[in-house]
Amino acid sequence: DKFIVRIGKTVPNYDFSNVIKPVVLRKGDPTIPSVSGLMFTPLFINPTLLGVMPGYYNSAYGLTMSFAPIKEWYLSYAIYDGNLARGEQTGLHGTPTFNGANFQIAETGAAWLLGKDRKPGTFGIGAWHQHGKLQSPPTISESNTAGFYFFGNQRLWYRNPGIDNSGVSGFYQYGYNKSRAMLMNKSIGTGLTAFGLVPKRADDSFGMGASFSWINTNVFNHHNELVLQAYYQAKVINDVFLEPAISYIPTPASKATINNAWAGTLRAIVLF
Repeated sequence: DKFIVRIGKTVPNYDFSNVIKPVVLRKGDPTIPSVSGLMFTPLFINPTLLGVMPGYYNSAYGLTMSFAPIKEWYLSYAIYDGNLARGEQTGLHGTPTFNGANFQIAETGAAWLLGKDRKPGTFGIGAWHQHGKLQSPPTISESNTAGFYFFGNQRLWYRNPGIDNSGVSGFYQYGYNKSRAMLMNKSIGTGLTAFGLVPKRADDSFGMGASFSWINTNVFNHHNELVLQAYYQAKVINDVFLEPAISYIPTPASKATINNAWAGTLRAIVLF
């Protein structure tokens, strides 16, 4: 029952193309994690938006409007400082910049409770336009570009419906742009997460994900790049979690001479 207008410096990927954004349809929805605990970049911003949509750590000044007349549907539109596409660090801008460069984005989505177990799911679809110069190192540039994306997540199974949160969830995402200067032109991704399935570890979760992107060959040496990641998120004590993750990239895009790459990450999470 709300129409929300927000003006100021914000992080747009909290509101747009966010596959893990929770949609509260009932009380008691899980706090951590709601969809996935993956750490790789595609979970937080669609790869086809890298370089134009502001986000952590490059927040940007702008206007965001969201219309949510019911819990099951929303419509959002925003316009932001578009100078990130020019290679500027918009996170360092202390005041709004008005020089003709702007990034506009619109998204609509729905949420539902599926079947007799009322398994929550969401779907969103959006389109965006970058107005002004887009600069990609070292010498590639263009004026104006656009693209679209969609994403969704779904609780697939409850082990104990109505009793606890244990079970399995999944998500998917896709993005496309027509740019000749952005890093990636198409991307697909998916993942699965299991909650509370380890005996005597009701608050633990683990999962895996994959992201496959078609690379802009004007910028990189490879035509595509695959990223795989798996993690285990363990509750140590109340509100403290420890999460190791392992990532594998068979063909890193940055250099043709690199055959594959492994990366290990350890993250601590404290809720307060």
